[in-house]
Amino acid sequence: MIELEYITKLKQVIEKISVEQSDQIRAAADICADVINSGKLVHLFGSGHSVLPVQDVFPRYGGVVGWHPVMDPRLMWNNVIGPGGARELLWIERQEGYVQNFLQSYNFQEGEAMIVFSHGGLNAAPIEAAMYAKARGLKVITITSGENYKVAEANHSSGNKLGDLADVLIDNCSPLEDALVVIPGYYQKVGASSTISAICIAQAIASETALRLQKLGHKMNIFVSPNVTEVPKEYMHEVYADYTETVLRNHNM
Repeated sequence: MIELEYITKLKQVIEKISVEQSDQIRAAADICADVINSGKLVHLFGSGHSVLPVQDVFPRYGGVVGWHPVMDPRLMWNNVIGPGGARELLWIERQEGYVQNFLQSYNFQEGEAMIVFSHGGLNAAPIEAAMYAKARGLKVITITSGENYKVAEANHSSGNKLGDLADVLIDNCSPLEDALVVIPGYYQKVGASSTISAICIAQAIASETALRLQKLGHKMNIFVSPNVTEVPKEYMHEVYADYTETVLRNHNM
């Protein structure tokens, strides 16, 4: 049976991540495990489609308390046009100065970390999130297009691209144009890849972090599927309570 074109191309992206980015993923997991084991938080930020890997880490089956999604509905699309539309979102995430107004609601602390997702790595929202975190003593992990980081010119007034702000830079290994499949007669490809590659990397970091936490003797509360019958029904109440206590202890929002 002939494999689907998109699946073939996507497998190549995932294989490239496995071959070329494993050391960086392990380095990110080292940082995240140290942060969570200390009782602090690893924050997750993305805008536009890059909010999807943020949502997929926690609360998600298999997610460990210690991950903290930082999401702004104004930086997420829930419509194509009009209120919540993609066109409007694209405009907002390019506006310098907006993200500081959003992030000042959080009490980020030295000793924490932030993972910032952005395929392009050029828009104001991810760059300023990383700048805001670094200014407060957080370690910054970026998941972005390595190819774009190498060739694109910075357009933020700071002169930074997202990769410039990384303590650990992880290449999502997706091509510049993101899409993978060539359609005869069209310049534009179809079949986006960066969301799946970013989620793959995020879950790899999360899994490697959990393995390290176990070795450190850290008691993990893990978001679990109700299909895991060995876990008591009241267990999820413990997970939510642990998450709530951890966030309030660190951020008192």
